[in-house]
Amino acid sequence: MTRVRVTAPATAARATQESREAALESDVGQVFVRSLIRSQLRLALVVAFGFLLILAAFPLLLATVPGLAEARIAGIPFAWLLLGAGIYPVIGLSAWLYIRTAARNEARYRDLAGDQ
Repeated sequence: MTRVRVTAPATAARATQESREAALESDVGQVFVRSLIRSQLRLALVVAFGFLLILAAFPLLLATVPGLAEARIAGIPFAWLLLGAGIYPVIGLSAWLYIRTAARNEARYRDLAGDQ
């Protein structure tokens, strides 16, 4: 058995990476990077705030709807089911929204940085 070294081919992607690195050294490139960082931070805060808001709505729902806190499904309290099983779709939706929007922000940045 022989060893094979796998390396990335020398393609236009490497040249693009070098041009992006050169763009980062310019004042305009630094503005683009700061803008990307701000937009990603804003996105993270909005998604985290929305998730926490929905998470806080669960106890409010249990407190405001009469009898819901005492309800049981298959012997398991509804509040446990709501927090144990109901929160996972919210986590998944938050993660999907964050990833999709972060990728769109990065694609916009690449478009701007590649045009220089």
